[in-house]
Parts: sequence; C-alpha cells; structure tokens
Amino acid sequence: MRLRILAVTLLALPALPNTLAAQANPLSSAIRHMATPSGQHLLDAAKAMPAAGYGFRPTPAQMTFGEIIVHIRGDNRTTCSALSGLTPPVEAAPAATAPRDTLVAALARSLTFCHTALEHLSDARMAEPATWYGSKTTRAMPAVGLLMDWSDHYGQLAIYLRLKGILPPTAK
Repeated sequence: MRLRILAVTLLALPALPNTLAAQANPLSSAIRHMATPSGQHLLDAAKAMPAAGYGFRPTPAQMTFGEIIVHIRGDNRTTCSALSGLTPPVEAAPAATAPRDTLVAALARSLTFCHTALEHLSDARMAEPATWYGSKTTRAMPAVGLLMDWSDHYGQLAIYLRLKGILPPTAK
C-alpha cells in the first residue's frame, strides 16, 4: 500500500508547479486554459474553409468569411495589447481579399501574440489600468472580452462553414 502511495505521489510531482501556479493565479490561469482551445478552434475554422469560400457571405449585410478573419486578427492585436501592455509586432493588415494562406497566417500570428500576452497576465495585473478601444478600464476587461469575442466569432465561422456544407472543427 505504501508503495502505491509513493508511486502516485511521484507521478503527480511533475504537475505540482502548474497546480501551484493555478492556485496562485486562478483567474488568469483559467483565462489561459480557456484561450488555448478557443484560439485553436478559430485557426482550425480558418483552415477548414476552402480558398474559394473566403469571399462567401450569407447575406449582403454580413461580412465575408475573409473579412471576419481580418477582423479577428485586428481585434486580437488591440485586445491582447490592452490586456498585457505589450506592443504587437509591426505588420500591415492584410486585405480581406488576400489569398487564404495569407489570411490564415495573419490570424495565426495574432493568436500567437495573444497567447504570449496571456502568459504575461497574472491575477494581480488584472486590476491594473488599461485602455481598451478608447475606454479606461482594467486589464480584466479585455482579458474576459477576448474569450467572449473568440466564442462569438467561432460561432460565426462555424455557421459559415455549415452553410458551405463543411463540418466545423468542434463538430468533428
């Protein structure tokens, strides 16, 4: 019995630093934990749409699939800068009509910037002042807003994919 307890304890040791970090920063750890798959879902959806579908819009009032990708990329740069205080890498925004691979790569870079920004976030920093889209707030607002935005836009992308007969990544 003691050997089993020792074996379980030794197997759990590698996870201990992550567990302790999550306990020290439960909110920022939870945001990072949720952001990882959410960001991947956006990237997977962008990759799932064929190049010919990037100009698709369900109605004239809606954005094209490519416009949504460009919008997410821009919002990621603004939001993740506000939540972290980091400056995003300098790069020109792609046109929504740019080739699919260009748009997917731009989205991927913006997601990488967000994940880097989230790594710099702690619960103590959540209360620090920030400016997000011209409003004075705390870093908590763009951090939570990021997750909401990614969820909203993934829903949009999933609908566009389904309308084109493509199963969204999370439905597979």
